Order: sequence, then structure tokens, then C-alpha cells
Amino acid sequence: MRNTNELETAVCDRIAEREDELVALASRLIGFDTTAREREDPPREEAELQDYLGDRLRAAGAAVEIWEPSSDDVDERQVPGGIGFEGRPQLAAEFEGAADGPALLFNGHIDAVSFEPRERWSSDPLRAEVRDGNLYGRGSCDMKGGVAAMVMAAEVLAELHAPLRGKLIVSTVTDEESSGAGALASVAHGVTADAGVVPEPTEFEVWVACRGTLSPTITVPGRPGHAEIPQPHWREGGAVNAIEKAGIVLDALRGLRDGWRTDDAHRHPYTSPGDIVPTMIAGGEWGVSYPSKCELGVEIAYPPTAADADGWGDPVRDQVTAALEAAASADDWLAENPLSIAWAEECPAASVDPDSEIARVALEAVADVGRKGRLAGLDSWHDGATFTRAGCPSVCLGPASIGTAHAIDERVPVADLVKTAQALALVAIRFLGR
Repeated sequence: MRNTNELETAVCDRIAEREDELVALASRLIGFDTTAREREDPPREEAELQDYLGDRLRAAGAAVEIWEPSSDDVDERQVPGGIGFEGRPQLAAEFEGAADGPALLFNGHIDAVSFEPRERWSSDPLRAEVRDGNLYGRGSCDMKGGVAAMVMAAEVLAELHAPLRGKLIVSTVTDEESSGAGALASVAHGVTADAGVVPEPTEFEVWVACRGTLSPTITVPGRPGHAEIPQPHWREGGAVNAIEKAGIVLDALRGLRDGWRTDDAHRHPYTSPGDIVPTMIAGGEWGVSYPSKCELGVEIAYPPTAADADGWGDPVRDQVTAALEAAASADDWLAENPLSIAWAEECPAASVDPDSEIARVALEAVADVGRKGRLAGLDSWHDGATFTRAGCPSVCLGPASIGTAHAIDERVPVADLVKTAQALALVAIRFLGR
């Protein structure tokens, strides 16, 4: 260990001694089926996992609350309206400091993406397995390994009676992979701190920014007709091919995306520029008929610099709408038969001051456990954005590597779990003070 005092060295040594227990904890979490839901999916084993963690954290001395939020606790701009939490509780555990001081939040999500196709895994995705120094299993990387590391860090700090001046809060939430509903509900419940760390798989980078996302569905109108019979001009009642007209939309989106790459508003020091990716297409009713419509599903990512003051993508939405309207107005059919755009729920962008205390302490902790760290950002979205926007600036710091997240044979290096737990413990000691 570099640049550590006696307490910090003792904490890091104890975490290293408990490596097998850390692996067992991560493995136990992987064993709970907490597959991310579609809106109407019934709960799986979220409650059992939260109860298991709650028992551990109580045994370590924390005051633990586990609760099922109300659907009224979430913002419907981000979360589908009427979403329920029955069987999907949230958890917050508080370790009180020795005196009145700042509060630090460790937060992680317990849901994981589907493990299907299950038969393509080299081992059971819900039965963790260590091979060649890596822990395999769904969620090992994203992010049950990180959750295990933050729980272990908190337990060791409590076990060694680290004389922290402030409060350490350990929070585990549902639904990050689907909507962010769990973190939103936790914020509404009062879970907050002066700063936070989310142990997403950052490969020991310190993420201080994430992009927001918009997900519109664009419907291009056509006019049905027989595909094997010559058609008159549409003004004379002829058919119009909605799939061909969708090319106008795609060209407009491509031009807007290319412009963003040199637009200062869409450039950020820690994320990629804004992006537009058509991800789904549906059109046509019969194999020999002109399609009556064509629907394009689009995923739009935007950096914090392109968002409004609250992180929402309203300026981006306006740009997309204007570009599509301009392109449509140049086509005689679409000028008189307008496109429609349906905007789904949105995840807002967020950023933390790179010179903030939490960013500085996190970078120093990474270096002092022997890993190379740097400031960076996530081109996707994470729950830290929710806490940041609610006044708890939250960085991400965790193991390698997000490249295996959501993949077949997802895995995380065991050594990285140990280093993550050590780094988180150092962040707590240094941010909370002694």
C-alpha cells in the first residue's frame, strides 16, 4: 500500500485477509435471480437478496431500513407511470460516525440483465464460479461484485472500529438496468449524503460524468397499394412506400449526428459526443402491399453539456424535432402527411465537478491501492446521476471491466474486487475524516 497511515493499512490488510469471504459474498449475491424486469414482470428474488444484505449489515452494527416504495415516489418522466415495487424493496444502512461530520453514500444496484441464452454460458450464470482468477456469473461485473466490495469495505471499517467522524450509508437499489426507479425512490425516501461512490465496473477510472438518453419512436406515414401493379402519383391516389420515405428520416438523423461531433455543445471532456443510433424498424402489413407506415426506434445519447440546467435533454429533443421537420418539409408527401414522434421515458445526464473533494479522494485512493486511475465518464447512464442531481455528487469507482457487462460468461477479476473494497474503505476514511 502507498501513502497509507496505520489505520488505513490495517483496514486494507484486513480486507485482503477476507478475500475468500468477499468472493463468497459476491457469489451469494449472484445466486439470487434478480433479472431486470420489463414493466409487468413479477418480482424475482430481490426481497430475499435485500433481506440477506440487511442481516449482514445489522450484524456489522448498521441501522438498516428495508422498504417497498410507492409508485408516487418516482418521476414519470424517467420511469413508466404506475410502476410498482411490490416484492422489490430498497435498502439503506447507516453506520454512525463518532461525531457530527459529513456523510458518505455507497450505492449499488442489485438487478442484472437477462442471462439468456443460458445454454451458451460455459457455467451456470446463477451459480458463481472462480476460474483463472476470475469470478464468473451474471452480475459479477455489473454490479454485484461492486456491491459485495462496498459491503465488505463497510463491514471491515466497522469491525476495526475505524474512528470515522461522519456517517457511512450503504444503499442497494432495484431497477437500474430498466429505468432507475429504485434510486429515484430512495432519493424520495430521504437517502442522501454529502457525496457518494457507486462501484460500477470502471476499471478503476473515476467516472465524473454520464450521458443522458432519449428514446423516440418515429412513425413515417405511407399509403397502401398493390406492390405488383404500377401506381399513379400519390396526388392521384397512388400508393406511397413508407419504408422508402423512412430513408429521409435516417438521412436527417445521420446529418444531425455528424454535426454533433464538431458542435461544442455536444462535446464533453469525459464522455463521447452526442450520438443517434436507429435501433429498431417495423413496417409493412403484407408481402405484396405498399406499407402503410414505418416505425423507427431510435436511441439518442447526449453529454451533460447538451442538457438543460437540470440534466434533461430538452435542447436535444428540440434539435431532433427541428431536423426532422426540416427534412420532411422538403418532401412533398411528408410535408402534407407529417411524421409523428413519440418520446419514451428519459434518463437525464449528470456530471460531478472534477475538482470536487470526492473526485480527488477517489483518485488518490485508487493510486494508493496500486491501480492506475484517471478521471473519465460513462457514455451510458448509471444511478449515480440520480443522486448527483439530488444534491449528492456521486462518482463511480469499481473493478474491471465493463467490457464483460451484459455479456455471455460475464466475469470480474477476484483481485479487482479486493482492490475495489480497499479503495472504497480509503475513500470512506479520508472523506469522512477521523
